[in-house]
Parts: sequence; C-alpha cells; structure tokens
Amino acid sequence: MLCRFGPAGNSPAFYKSGGKSSLEVPQWLYNLGLSAYEYQCGRGVKTGEETAKLIGINAEKYGIALSIHAPYYINLCTPEKDKLQKSKNHLLKSMQLAKWMKADLVVFHPGSVGSLDRKDAFKNAARALEDLLINEVPKWGLDGIKISPETMGRKSQFGSLDEVIELCKIFNLVPTIDFAHIHALGQGLLKTKDDFNRIFEKVESNLGYDVLKNLHIHFSQIEFTASGEKRHWSMREEGFGPDFSLLAPLLIEKDLEATIICESADRQVEDALVYKSIYDHLKN
Repeated sequence: MLCRFGPAGNSPAFYKSGGKSSLEVPQWLYNLGLSAYEYQCGRGVKTGEETAKLIGINAEKYGIALSIHAPYYINLCTPEKDKLQKSKNHLLKSMQLAKWMKADLVVFHPGSVGSLDRKDAFKNAARALEDLLINEVPKWGLDGIKISPETMGRKSQFGSLDEVIELCKIFNLVPTIDFAHIHALGQGLLKTKDDFNRIFEKVESNLGYDVLKNLHIHFSQIEFTASGEKRHWSMREEGFGPDFSLLAPLLIEKDLEATIICESADRQVEDALVYKSIYDHLKN
C-alpha cells in the first residue's frame, strides 16, 4: 500500500471548480488522484450527524481516508476547571463527529503553556487526558475513536515532539507529526534528509514501527520568528522550508503507509499534488 496525500479542509481550488459542499469533496479529490482529506473543525464542531454520515459514505465510496482537526480552542494544560471542561467537550464532540464519519482519527492541539512551568503543563494535560479517556469517552460511547496530539510550532504552546511522544506512550495514542511546526520551533531545524530521519527514528524508538508505518503527517512551508511559527506558506513562495523532497525518499525507504495532509496556505490541494508527484516519481 502507498502513502496517501490530501488537503487540510476545502481549498479555494475546490470552490473555483464549482464545488459548494463538503459532501462533494471526496469525489473531487478522487478525480484529482488524491486519497486523504482532513475535515476542519478549527472554529468549532458545527456539522450535524446526517451530513457527517453522508461525508463518510462518500469518502468510503471514493477511497478517501478521513481525519478530523478538532477546534483550536482546546487547552488541556489549563488549571481553570471551566476552561478545561470546555476543552474536553470540544474534543469529545470532535470524536463524536469522527464516529459518525467513520474517520480514522481526530487531530488536536494539546494546549498552551502560558505562565506554567512546562512540567506542570504536562502534568495537567496528562491528568486531563486520563480523565477524558477513562471516564468521559465511555459515557459518550466513543471507545475506539483515535485521538492524535499534534506537534506544535510555538514556544508558548505545549506540544514539542518529546512532549507529544510522551503523551502517546502513556495513553497509547498516535501522534500527528507536523514537520512545518517542528521546523519552526527548531528555528529551521529540518535542512537535510538526516534531519527528517532523526524525527522518524525518535518516533519509531519510542512508539514502535507500526505507529511510524501508519504515521499521520502535516506538511507545508512555514515562516517563523524567534518565538516559532509565524504563518504557513505554499510552495509558490520561495525561501521557506521545510523541503518535501528531503522527506519523500524516507517514506519509501522505510516502507511507510503514511497519510500526508498538506496545510499550504490556500494551495493545499495544488501542493498535495506536487508532494504526490515527487513521491510517485521516486517510487516508480
């Protein structure tokens, strides 16, 4: 089986082509030769059960792997009980949506460090996840729905590669490896093929080859400052890393069946097709 490529959300190209509803996206992506779609709920989960199930049916019909991006408001590190419960509810609603859609997993931002020590932020996030998974998930009937903490791109955010891996080890989760965020947090860290390989080696040594083989990946070019991520760009803008052509050979050498979600600004479909063409050229 090959790696899958697809966009984060509905790109401008979809609407320019005459598309009107997310229900149409799976067939549109299939016609382009793409096979993954990350449904965006960054501003909240607003999709009803009927629509969600229809998207899932269409995705299955056209062989599109579905994932969901949970709301950006989630902060499992907060010491404030009300804010924490709201964060848990955002994640639970996203998991409910994934169940309706039959999506593979729910990607989420773990939270913000704020004025906390990073160790305290980790303890808070771990405590919140433990309560969510042991107590709340069964109440909602959501056992078996995968959640996936994403590596983050700013120093103020909780979710370095090490922090995400540790959460995954404790709770048997799968990570979302956002190479743009890792690049930004590391001040241009990913310059060579070996730099990318070190990320893969860390994932495999801590979480096992099966997790690496089926890795969920976010990729785009990114601008950063001393604080980390500033904004995502596309391949059309020059001078921004990381470079997908350094990652592509590793996907093949390690025999991965990863899903690569393109988050390029307003060109997530166009760039996903470029990533796929680079990968296909090396594969063949």
